[in-house]
Amino acid sequence: MANPWFETVLEAQRRAKKRLPKSVYSSLVAGSEKGVTLSDNVEAFSELGFAPHVVGAQADRELSTTVMGQEISLPVMISPTGVQAVDKDGEVAVARAAAARGTAMGLSSFASKPIEEVTAVNDKIFFQAYWLNSREDILKRAERAREAGAKGLIVTTDWSFSMGRDWGSPEIPEKVDFKALLKLAPELAARPRYAWDWFNKGNFTIPDLTAPNVVDKGQTGPTFFGAYGQWMQTAPPSWEDLAWLREQWGGPFMVKGITRLDDAKRAVDIGASAISVSNHGGNNLDGTPATIRMLGPIADAVGKDIEILLDGGIRRGSDVVKALALGADAVMIGRAYLWGLGANGQAGVENVLDILRGGIDSALIGLGRKSVHELTRDDIIIPEGFEKRFGETTA
Repeated sequence: MANPWFETVLEAQRRAKKRLPKSVYSSLVAGSEKGVTLSDNVEAFSELGFAPHVVGAQADRELSTTVMGQEISLPVMISPTGVQAVDKDGEVAVARAAAARGTAMGLSSFASKPIEEVTAVNDKIFFQAYWLNSREDILKRAERAREAGAKGLIVTTDWSFSMGRDWGSPEIPEKVDFKALLKLAPELAARPRYAWDWFNKGNFTIPDLTAPNVVDKGQTGPTFFGAYGQWMQTAPPSWEDLAWLREQWGGPFMVKGITRLDDAKRAVDIGASAISVSNHGGNNLDGTPATIRMLGPIADAVGKDIEILLDGGIRRGSDVVKALALGADAVMIGRAYLWGLGANGQAGVENVLDILRGGIDSALIGLGRKSVHELTRDDIIIPEGFEKRFGETTA
């Protein structure tokens, strides 16, 4: 039997592609329209160089930090992604992996597992909320998350639900019933290991494509697409709406989706604890620059006033270090851990986190830094024109 451990995030992707049915894997790699932003999120990191020290490497290095009041063992946390039914344990497996590696997890409103099951295995959960239905409904979901033990709230604003995919999107069934299984049978037959993994003591577990966290505890949630349909019919939030929710929540509060300087300053003004510089992993408005290009100017503008996380394109520990050097307090990963989940379940997610930890540590050695908190712009080489600064207001 081949060694289940892998050495790189790209190997996790290769193994996920080999193990998962074609349509399932395709859902993990698709981006909006032409995929310009999706590609730039990853490739932009290669334009940044390091300025290493050849003498002065530190024998002991500190990787731990704090995000929204939660201590984490490395500056990497799990970004919320919807319906993680690429594995039968889904979000619970991811939460266990994050807990095993001492880090936090963002849990999507559109997750396939109830928040109570996720907080039961990881006490560092931030609940992610879409602006879905009325203020009263949104607050009820937030209160349910609080009662379950969520330590903070993440409000996602960086998705316009772009349906355009130049290379096409996989067809995902409304629900996995007999008809859907029959249609997927050729794909499942080509991936017998994946199909077999859904059997538990001879009983087949049907993948759950519902959203149990958008309803009251114990109720049956709408289908994944039903929940998205409700969200698409809800008017997007205003800054006044976000300020209201922040006040009602009263605890750690992140605004996810910031790319402009004026929006970053508005997040500070409403009292947010953190912002995520994010373009939804290339699944929002295509043509938006890579998040790493926008990070530095935003950090320069508001970094002393608010915690800053970067979300988008992280594939290596060295990517994390570059983000920290440009002013991020930590990063969030999405596709990277989903590929780990698809490749080898919980162990695969742990594997990805270990790869990133090792890469961060190696970069600190090369840069002669003792701690992730010592990283500065002096540690990296930024080519002219790399950074994108926009959204400035004039007096």
